[in-house]
Order: sequence, then C-alpha cells, then structure tokens
Amino acid sequence: MMRLPSIAITALLLGCDPQASESTTPAPALHAEVDRPRLEPSAPIESVAFGSCLDQTRPHPILGDIVGARPGALVLLGDNVYANAGSVGDLQRAYGALGDSPAYQRLAAAVPIVATWDDHDYGRDDVGAEYELKEASKTVMLDFFGEPSDSPRRARAGNYDAVTVGPPGQRVQIVLLDTRWFRDPLQAGGVNRRYVPHESSGPTILGEAQWAWLEEQLSQPADVRFLVSSIQLVVSEHGFESWGLFPAERARMFELIAKTRAGGVIIISGDRHRGELSCGFDAAVGYPLLELTASSLNRPNHNLEDNRFRLEGVPPVGDENFGLATLDWSERTVRLALHGIGGDARIETAVSLDALQAGRGKDGVPSCAAL
Repeated sequence: MMRLPSIAITALLLGCDPQASESTTPAPALHAEVDRPRLEPSAPIESVAFGSCLDQTRPHPILGDIVGARPGALVLLGDNVYANAGSVGDLQRAYGALGDSPAYQRLAAAVPIVATWDDHDYGRDDVGAEYELKEASKTVMLDFFGEPSDSPRRARAGNYDAVTVGPPGQRVQIVLLDTRWFRDPLQAGGVNRRYVPHESSGPTILGEAQWAWLEEQLSQPADVRFLVSSIQLVVSEHGFESWGLFPAERARMFELIAKTRAGGVIIISGDRHRGELSCGFDAAVGYPLLELTASSLNRPNHNLEDNRFRLEGVPPVGDENFGLATLDWSERTVRLALHGIGGDARIETAVSLDALQAGRGKDGVPSCAAL
C-alpha cells in the first residue's frame, strides 16, 4: 500500500517562484500515517465515481456520500482545490488544507483516487500555457495524490495520464486529459459572452505531444473508456470555457475517436458548478457520445444554462453532486447518474455497451434519440 505523502517542494522549484519568500511558509501536512488504496490492474471494477470543484475552505459532507457509495475508484476532474495561486506557498496551503480535512482523509483511505486538474488547482481562473508556476503546480499536485517518483507522468511535459483496469471483456480505461498546460490563450468576447470561439485552426488545447499520446491510448483495447476532460466537450455553446471555444480541436477529437475506432467512449467533465447528462452524435464516430458533467462537490450554481445537447427528460442538477458510473458486466450496460448530498440519485440513465460501438446503436440507429 502507498502512503499519503506530506506535501514537499524542492529548493529548485521554490527558486523559480517569483514570490519565493512567501512560498517557503510550510503547508499543513497531509497525515502521512493514512494508507492509500490502490487500483489493481487485473481486478474487475463495477463502479467509478466522479467529482469536481471542491473548495477546501468550505464544508464538504458529500465526500462521505462518495465513501458510502463504495465506488471502485474516484476520478477528480479538476478544481480539486481552489488555490488561485500567485506563489508555490498558495498551492501548498490549498492542498494542505484539503489534506487536513477528516472527511477527505476518510475518503482517501477508503477509495482509490486518480485526478487531473482544471484552472483553480492548476493556478488561476481560466489560465492556460502562460501560467508561470505550472511546473511547481504539477509537482505539488502529484505529490499530494501520491504519484510515484518514477512515474512517466512526472517526466513528461504536461499532466495527462491513463489508467486501465479489469480483465478482457471487463476492461475500463480512464483517460485523464490535461486541458491547461498546452492550451493557447482564450479569445475575449463581448457584452453577452465571456469568450468567443477561435476562427482559425491553429490554437490548441492539448498540444501535439498530448494528441499523439491520446491516439495511442484510444488504440488500446477497452470495453468502456471514460474520456476525462476538465471542461465540457460535447456541450459547446455557452460563453465560458469549453471545447467549443476551439472548434477545430473539438472536431479533431471526434475525428480521432473515429480514426482509432475506439468504442465505449463516455466523456466526463466538470467545471460548470452544475451537473447534467448530454449527448452528441458525430457521423464519423458512428455512435452517441454521452457526456456526464459532475460539478460541483461543494460550490454549486443554481443558475442553470441552456444546453441543446442535454438528454431529453433529464433535467440539470444545480445542487452539490457527484457522478457515478455503475457497470453491469453480465447485462453489458452502464448506468450514469448524479447523486446529491445524502447519496440519493438525482438523475440517471442507462445505456447498453453495444450502443457505444460504431453503427451499433439501439435498434440499429446510432443516435442520441435511440438511447
């Protein structure tokens, strides 16, 4: 069993911080005596939980509900703390405060956790490749979540990763995208939109190295693939951060899924401080692309947005929520749900895994309407 490490930053990283004198303030320790459960690559998994937007300064009782759901793993989708960091010390203190939380300690001792980041745990609101502390931020995050010192994730630029668990026929792949490290600047909008889409195809979200890596991952065998993007991918028309601000990148994602013939893709996103189930259909992919947005764990937003991709008859959730995907391997189905405080399901839908293969939608009609 790995143990939860205390947060440590090397003198080199502290030296690159423009506010190094502040960043030397010790962060709260992460209770190194607590054991961290691990995913076993060969063991089948029956459920995966998802969550995002966790403010370490606010109460977070919903973490106890995640423990009560007994998922085989928890995927944190980003904004796992709110650092809004101008120094390494800000990052250390944010993660240290979460690590000091008894609710988080119980969660980390009970459920294997894998994570990617979004803007507020990466650094600052809506920031991308230009963030000056991204190297330090990556080290703080990976130390917090117990990433081994020899992990390839530590050695490469960016903070993306993939985990595959389960035997053939029950193989679950979790692909953790990094939508921050390589992302080009956003294009400011006008009065009614914070941002507007880029018109050219040059600006990137993932960067070429991550795109090449993703093609390799989608070419691997898997029965279900949770494609984790901190920002929404299918949902693309609101004026805030989404793949819709980079339409060429969004199209490239659908083209890559089609090119690799990757079946079983389910998109998981966070960021929006509201939860919803959406579905898009791309003819080249040939099957419905479901997107479960699980947000927020303790910073909900009740001002619900219009979304033409939202599944008909499945309302959005403006309260605290976490996502849960339950896999029935005998029936070959996956149930996608959002659960609130207390653990009850707020919304849910179920889909056959056969419907998530090119040209094999329900009744032979591979579209969202067939779900």
